[in-house]
Amino acid sequence: MHLSLVLAALATGLFSLHAAGAGDPLAPGAKLEKLGGGYEFTEGPAADKAGNIFFTDQPNDRIVKWNAADGTFSDWLKPAGRANGTFFDHHGNLIACADEHNQLWSISPARKVTVLVRDFDGKLLNGPNDTWVHPDGSLYFTDPFYKRSYWNRGPKEQDGEHVYHLDRDLKTVRRVVSDLKQPNGITGTPDGHTLYVADIGAGKTYRYTIEKDRSLSGKQLFCELGSDGMTLDSEGNVYLTGKGVTMFNREGQKVGHIDVPEDWTANVRIGGTRHDLLFITASKSVYGIRLRTHAAK
Repeated sequence: MHLSLVLAALATGLFSLHAAGAGDPLAPGAKLEKLGGGYEFTEGPAADKAGNIFFTDQPNDRIVKWNAADGTFSDWLKPAGRANGTFFDHHGNLIACADEHNQLWSISPARKVTVLVRDFDGKLLNGPNDTWVHPDGSLYFTDPFYKRSYWNRGPKEQDGEHVYHLDRDLKTVRRVVSDLKQPNGITGTPDGHTLYVADIGAGKTYRYTIEKDRSLSGKQLFCELGSDGMTLDSEGNVYLTGKGVTMFNREGQKVGHIDVPEDWTANVRIGGTRHDLLFITASKSVYGIRLRTHAAK
């Protein structure tokens, strides 16, 4: 495409991508559309059953709802515990990595907050960052350390940056991964058999087998790319973030890349009324692009 046309497309919030080829999860002729802007730093999108997207504007301490039916935005919860990554459980509660006090929250549809995790072994967590809910109702979350200006605490209390599992009783917490440099993005397959964890500090993403007791085994390098956030689609394609969005098939082969005109792409989720819109949180804005595939279910 000629440079002048590219600039014109960016100015209008649209950027045409290549026609979808074999294995490409994007819809033919898909265009990246800027859905909204004016945020400080967008993160943690989660899709409800209707395809509405809830995402965080962490520096402004709020969770914003994007209405899939009419494309409008509204503040859903403010303050919001400096929420970062989020994910809906099977009861419609929004699980949120509440970074302000290094906690994990459950927020009911009526916006009632329940603190699920306050610490580990009597010590503050580094700062829960991203989470995924297993089909049995238990969940996994990552706990990297990113020093926040609003913290009133000393050095990190944990002995490293790890991945944790919260049992379905929502009381029992245990470490399940302790050999990564800086785990960040996390997601799993709908059948509950496989977990993906991005080690953003090492620039790698790994795949694990989820055992019956919800421990992890069979660590396998999935790709040589870390990620801030991630999601899966109905064909098992994995979407990683950072500089735009990079797409991999289930074998770990790169099948495409989406350029996003922002400094950093933090996270992604598939939503919309047809569950075929890749919703992208990227710095001060949010974007969407249509997929040939759908949300993983």
